[in-house]
Amino acid sequence: MTEAAVDGSPGLGGLLGRQSELARLRADIDGAGLDTMAGRPAPRSRVLLVAGRPGSGRTALAEEFAQEQLATGRYPDGLLRARLTDPGGEPVPLERVTRELLTALDVPAPAGADEDDLTDVLRTALAGHRALLLLDDVKDAGQLAELIPDTRDCLVLAVSRGPLTGIPDVRPCTLGALDPSAALSLLRRGAGEIRITVDPTAADRLIVACGGLPAAVVLAAGWLAMRPESTIAEALAKITRPDDADGLGGAEDPVALAFRLVYAALPSGAARTLRLMALAPSGVLDAHTVAALTGCALGAARGALENFALLGLVRPAPPGGERGEYRVPGALDPLLRILLRTRERPAEVLLARARMLERAVRRLRACQAVTEPLGSPARQWLSGLPAALRFEDPADAARWLAARLPALTAAARMAVADGGDLDTLARRLIGALAGALLAHRDRDGAAPELYRLHELVLDVATRRGLAGERAAALLGLGDLDLAAGRPVLALERYRAALDAARADRGGPDGPLAARALESVGDTYAELADWQRAADWYGRALAIQQSRDEPAAVARLHGRIGAALTRTRHWTEALRAWRAAAAAHRRGGDRLGQAAALADLATVQEYAGRPQEALRSGEEALRLAGEAGDPELAVQVRLLLARMAERMGRMAQAARYRAAGSGAALESSVVTEDGPCET
Repeated sequence: MTEAAVDGSPGLGGLLGRQSELARLRADIDGAGLDTMAGRPAPRSRVLLVAGRPGSGRTALAEEFAQEQLATGRYPDGLLRARLTDPGGEPVPLERVTRELLTALDVPAPAGADEDDLTDVLRTALAGHRALLLLDDVKDAGQLAELIPDTRDCLVLAVSRGPLTGIPDVRPCTLGALDPSAALSLLRRGAGEIRITVDPTAADRLIVACGGLPAAVVLAAGWLAMRPESTIAEALAKITRPDDADGLGGAEDPVALAFRLVYAALPSGAARTLRLMALAPSGVLDAHTVAALTGCALGAARGALENFALLGLVRPAPPGGERGEYRVPGALDPLLRILLRTRERPAEVLLARARMLERAVRRLRACQAVTEPLGSPARQWLSGLPAALRFEDPADAARWLAARLPALTAAARMAVADGGDLDTLARRLIGALAGALLAHRDRDGAAPELYRLHELVLDVATRRGLAGERAAALLGLGDLDLAAGRPVLALERYRAALDAARADRGGPDGPLAARALESVGDTYAELADWQRAADWYGRALAIQQSRDEPAAVARLHGRIGAALTRTRHWTEALRAWRAAAAAHRRGGDRLGQAAALADLATVQEYAGRPQEALRSGEEALRLAGEAGDPELAVQVRLLLARMAERMGRMAQAARYRAAGSGAALESSVVTEDGPCET
C-alpha cells in the first residue's frame, strides 16, 4: 500500500486553519457509538465523514488527517485511496472502485467477477489489515456501504458534499468557511503583505466575496500573484462584477466567481489549454496529455501546468501518482466543461481527443517495445522515437504503466463511448494497452484488465459490424471466464463467437470458427461431458484438416483421444491417438509424436493389449531420445516398467526403472552446492 503525504490546498495554499475540525476527527475515532453504548459494538470499521461543498478544502483536510493518523503508527498497513465520482459527476461503478482498492492491496482481483464477488474478496483481504481508507467524492450512502470493512481495525474516512444517511453511526465533520485569520494568511501568499497592509478592508471584503472557501481564496490570491501591479480593491471589483461574455453567466457561487476572475485574465492560448484539460481521462493531467490535447511542445505543456498550479487551477495529484501529474479540482471541473461546450467547436474537440489517444498509443507501444530484445524490429522502431516518448528500461516502463493504468483504461472507455467517431483509434489504443499489459505482466496478472478491454472491443465491433473482431473478443472473454471457473458463461461466449465467426470473411470454415469449436469442446471437457467434448473437437478437426494445419490437426486428434479415453471407448480412442501420432510425424514434430505414442500405449494397456502397449512405448522412448527430451524419456521408461510388471516381466521392469533413475540423475546440473534438478 502507498503511504499518504500531506496534500495541501491547490495552488498557492497549503492547509491552513481547520484545527478544530482536525481535533473533532481525532476525537471521533474512538468515540462511543450507539452500538457500543448499547453493549453491541458493530463488527465493522468506524466511518468518519468530512462533509462540505466543493472548494471547501474537504479533500485537503481528509489528506491532512490521514497523514497524521499514519504518522501515529495506528494503521501500519497504510492508506488506500479511491474516488467514487468521475469528472463530469457520474458515480464510479462499485466494481471499478473495488478493483482499484484490491490492486492497492496487491490482492488479485478475479477477472470478470461481479460486484458482490469483488466486495467479498475486498472484505476478506482487509480482515487481516489495519488500514485507513480515504474514499473521496462519495455521492450517496449506497456507494459507501459496500466498501466498509467488516473489522474494527480499519478506519474509513469519507469525503462528501453532504450527510450520508443510511450509514450507521457515521461521524460527520462539516466544513464551512475558513476562519478569517486563516483565510487572510492564504490570501497573503499571493497578494503579499504590502497590499494587504495598504487596504485591509478590501482584503476582508475579498475574503467575504470568496465565501471564505479555500479554493476561491487561492484563486483570488493567484490572480493577485500574476498581476503584481493590481490592487486588492481591483480584484474585489472584478470578482463582484464578472463579465458575462466569458460564457459562464449565471455561475455566481464564490468558487465560480473566483475562477471567472482568473480565467478572464488568462491569455487566449492559456485559456484554450485550460478548457481542453476537461477532456483528460479521469481528470488526470501530465505534460504529455496537455501537449497532445493542445498540439503544443512538451516543454510548453509542462510550463502551462506549473503556471496553472500556481494559480490554483490545477493541483498536484496525491502521493502515489506519477511525478508531474496534476488533477483539475472538482469544484472547477463543471466550469471547464461548460467552457469546453460553449467555446470550442465540436470538430476541434474531436481533433484534440484524437491527438490525445494517438499520443497514448505511441507511449504504450514504446512501453511494450522496451521489453523486446536489442536489435529486434520493435527496439529499432523505439530508437526512432523522440526521447520524451521513450523509457529508460523495462522497469521504468512498468512503473509508468502501473501509475497511468487507471487513466489509460478511462481513455479507452471514453473513446468507445464517444459515439463511433473515434472507433479506429479506440481499437488501436485497446490493442496497444493489451500488448503493454501482457509484456509487463503474465497473462494471469493482466487478466482483470484484459477482461474489460475485451468487453470494450466487443462494444466497438458490435457497433461497427466487425464480425471477426466480435468473434475474437468473445473468444478472449470466454477464455478468461473458463480460467476463472465460469464454464457455463464461457460456453455462452464461445457459442456467440462461433455465430460471429461464421459471419466473418473466413466463413464457417475459417480459423475463428475452428477456434470457437475447439473452445466449446474445451468447455465441455471442463464440465466433464466427455462425449460432447469429443464431438465438438471433431467438428474443429474437420475444419483444420481442410485448411491443412498439421499442428492443429495433431492437437485435436489428441484431445479427441483424451476425451474418448475418459468414456472408455477404447477403439475410437486408439484410433484418435494413432492419428495424433501420425499428424505429428507428418509435421516433423518428433517430441509431439513421442508424447502421442506414450498416450497410445497407456490406452492400449487399458484396452487389454499389453504387447501392443509395449511396442508403442518402446517407439515413444526412441523418439523421446532422438528429440532430446530426457524428462519425457524418464516418464516413458516408468510407464514401460509398470506395464512389464503387470505382465510378470519383473527383470525387464527393473531394467526400465534403473534406466529411468539413471536418466533422471544425468539430467541434473551439479553446482558447487550440489545437484539441482533442471
